[in-house]
Amino acid sequence: MLTHPTRPVYPLVEPADFAAEELPHAVAEYEVALRRIHGWAREYLCRPNPDLGRRGDVCPFTSASLRKGLFLISVHPGRPERPADLAELLLHYRDWFTELSPSTEPESQFKTILVLFPNLTDVTLIDRTQGALKREYTEAGLMIGEFHPGPPDKGGLWNPDFRPLRAPLPLLAIRHMVPTDFPFLRDDEVTVAAYRDRFGDPLPHTSAAR
Repeated sequence: MLTHPTRPVYPLVEPADFAAEELPHAVAEYEVALRRIHGWAREYLCRPNPDLGRRGDVCPFTSASLRKGLFLISVHPGRPERPADLAELLLHYRDWFTELSPSTEPESQFKTILVLFPNLTDVTLIDRTQGALKREYTEAGLMIGEFHPGPPDKGGLWNPDFRPLRAPLPLLAIRHMVPTDFPFLRDDEVTVAAYRDRFGDPLPHTSAAR
C-alpha cells in the first residue's frame, strides 16, 4: 500500500496487497468494495468480450498494469453532491499520479489510479465530473475515465451498443494519454490540441483504435 507523505488518509492499494488474506488495516473497512473492483479488473478488463467489436482485452493495458504493480486503487466513503467536490479530491490524485514512479515511457503508460466511491448513489455525478475535468487532464497529458453501473452513456468505438465503461461500483480512473486515445478526444478542439501538442497529427489508424 502506498501512503501520501502529507495526506495519509487517502492511501493507494497495490495489486500485491490483494494477495494477502486481509487488506491493510487502513482500508479494511472497504475490503469488500476494493476486492470487488480488483476482481472486476482481472475478470472483465483483462479479458476479451464478444460484444466489444474487436479482438483483444476490453482494456489493452490493464493486464500489464496489474502485473507490473501499477494498478492502484483508492476508496472514498460518503456521497458528494457536486462535481466540484469530486474535482477537488481528484486534484490530489492528479498531482500524486505525476509524482509516482515510473514517470517515463514506456513503463509510465501502465500506471493507473482508480478512485472508488462505493457509497455514491447518483452515478451521473461521475459522468459530470469527468466531463468537467477532461480538458484540464488532457492538457496535462492525462486521461480521466468514468466508470459506474449506470451504465455510462458512452458506447464502444467498435460497437456503439456495447458499454465498455460499465463497472460494478462508481469510480474515476486516471492514466497517461497514449497515441491511441485520439478517438476519445477528437470531438473537442481543446482536447485535440492537447493531443497534437503531445503526439502530433493523429495517424489514420488511431481513428478507431482501442
